Amino acid sequence: MNPILLAVILVAAIGLIAGIGLSIASVVMAVPKDETAEKIRECLPGANCGACGFSGCDGYAAALSSGETTQTNLCAPGGNDVSNEIAAVLGVDAGVIEPMAAFVHCNGTKTNSKRKLDYKGVMSCRMAAQLFGGPKECVYGCIGYGDCLNVCGFGAISICESVARVDPMKCAACKKCIAACPKGLIELVPMHKTKAAVTCKNHNKGAFTRKECSAGCIGCMKCTKLCEFGAIKVENNTAHVDYEKCTGCGKCAEGCPVKAIHIINLG
Repeated sequence: MNPILLAVILVAAIGLIAGIGLSIASVVMAVPKDETAEKIRECLPGANCGACGFSGCDGYAAALSSGETTQTNLCAPGGNDVSNEIAAVLGVDAGVIEPMAAFVHCNGTKTNSKRKLDYKGVMSCRMAAQLFGGPKECVYGCIGYGDCLNVCGFGAISICESVARVDPMKCAACKKCIAACPKGLIELVPMHKTKAAVTCKNHNKGAFTRKECSAGCIGCMKCTKLCEFGAIKVENNTAHVDYEKCTGCGKCAEGCPVKAIHIINLG
């Protein structure tokens, strides 16, 4: 037999055997499809932000399908529409998602906050914070190099006067900026409700804070005395607002001697 023809026949035979083997393996070793998880996955926005507490949208869909969780309201970027769609797939009552948006608790702008050094290095808040807490006198304040901006997939964050600012109408409450901020300055606050918010997290005593930032909270407790609803308390020399109790009346903001409290309406 012609050697070339023999080689062709051998290669064809090997390919046929391999193909049959792969076909059998694909049937024997096939992973069953989870149709419920696939339907839920189609409902989710695909942000893969992890705000739900699972490994992205696929992980959340699998957890809902398997019964690991029954909470349909864990997808903050999707909101109530997604929660309702998931509930329809599972045949359960939908959980309600209260609209939230990220807020930066700092007003240490170039005008308000003094600088102690001229930082030359990787333009990263986390990296700059390793050097004496950052270039600003206030080691608790926003460094402004945009670590939060870089992780935001919704274009909701900008840097203004060396301080991060969030556009609440673009924010999806995915919490990535919260994890990225080395100073812990960002938290989620309720939208569509007028609330008071403290733009400072400096824990130093008042006199020291004033030397570092003219807009820093001095812990004078005047706001706590003005609040009729017990919504404000001072801990570690800094005022904190309980958003569940706050009515947004504005008395604390009007009475704050350093204007470290602002009335916000994110709706």
